[in-house]
Amino acid sequence: QVQLVESGGGLVQAGGSLRLSCAASGRTFSSYVMGWFRQAPGKEREFVAAINWSGGSTRYADSVKGRFTISRNNAKNTVYLQMNALKPEDTAVYYCNAKRPRIDDIWGQGTQVTVSS
Repeated sequence: QVQLVESGGGLVQAGGSLRLSCAASGRTFSSYVMGWFRQAPGKEREFVAAINWSGGSTRYADSVKGRFTISRNNAKNTVYLQMNALKPEDTAVYYCNAKRPRIDDIWGQGTQVTVSS
């Protein structure tokens, strides 16, 4: 089982960019579907993006399509979320998720992203 540590959050002006990283421990990283979720104050956690084990298939929430890009480097046990054209409504705690269906579902501790208008 992996453990996840997110980094790269911070404060940015609207229209700016950030890149989040999620580093995983363990030797089974490449067997996980990796995803990013976010939770804004007073709201439920919501899906942002996901990537399959090889990186050949990605999926995005409609709200971030064309602005965010998820990628992974299995040699570095890391998944990334490049966020461009950020909007104030993107402000949230962003969580990394690692999933093997019917086996495990692991979350990181989260990293805060704040977009000022």
